Amino acid sequence: MYGRIVIHVWQSEKVEKMTIPDYQTIMLPLLRFLSDGNEHSFREAVDFICDNFKLSDDEKRQRLASGQMSIIDNRVSWARLYMKKANVLEATRKGYFKITERGLQILRENPPTVNIRYLKQFPEFLNFRRSIRDKDEIVEHEEYDRETPVELLESAYQGINYALAEDLLKAIKECSPGFFERLVIDLLLKIGYGGSRKDAGEAIGRSGDEGVDGIIKEDKLGLDVIYVQAKRWEGTVGRPVIQGFVGALHGKKATKGIFITTSNFSKDARDYASSIGTKVVLIDGEELASLMIENNVGVSTDRSYEIKRIDSDYFLDELST
Repeated sequence: MYGRIVIHVWQSEKVEKMTIPDYQTIMLPLLRFLSDGNEHSFREAVDFICDNFKLSDDEKRQRLASGQMSIIDNRVSWARLYMKKANVLEATRKGYFKITERGLQILRENPPTVNIRYLKQFPEFLNFRRSIRDKDEIVEHEEYDRETPVELLESAYQGINYALAEDLLKAIKECSPGFFERLVIDLLLKIGYGGSRKDAGEAIGRSGDEGVDGIIKEDKLGLDVIYVQAKRWEGTVGRPVIQGFVGALHGKKATKGIFITTSNFSKDARDYASSIGTKVVLIDGEELASLMIENNVGVSTDRSYEIKRIDSDYFLDELST
């Protein structure tokens, strides 16, 4: 879990502009918050850090790539963990902690910062670090990283999927029209459309212009149908193409459609699709690859890692006695 992973990561401009403090910057303000010697909840600590660094509502809501936890919650959690390992903080009960005498002494000394390098002066923290190094032979990197181990892992995961999506699109563009038809069918079935593979094959299997052109059941009961068109194109799909697709929908008295392309859509095309009464979903190459990865179409698991945490319920009776 603590191993160093080095990988190029593509992040959105929105994430880069966020000014959420890193978990080492959080340590000293967190200690000052606990200076009253009382126990405080994790949520109180997060709220204090948010106020202390004047985080906006958008920054407070910004989540890890997995979506399972907010970035600020994750960073406060890791700051708390490292200071607990240094005997600067101590847990009092589930979800609560307070400062130790060592932590109070640190505040009396008034250091300019508290970070990984600072915590290395304490034997408990060094023992914690040695136990990790002996097991995983990690690179000494924490004192320079802004991201927590979880963020590093998730960033690496995003980078791997980004590279995989590029490989998928390249393979799709090189496959035959018939194979592309089967790929679209398999994906729509995995998402939940089409009922059975036989139904979907009969509904869509009309090749032409290296694409798929037909109808598919919206659900397994066939309560409604959706018109589907898929094109293995290289250039940008513009508004006239989508207008033609919508015209085809009207000709079939259809109200819903999915247009899939291996390339991308122009802004005019997307604006048009979102402004009309007919429900039209546009799936470009990037989203196509993402849906394939998410639904395990054309990809297989190379390896998996489990990240575990303590099961508080298992110890509940023991801790309550």
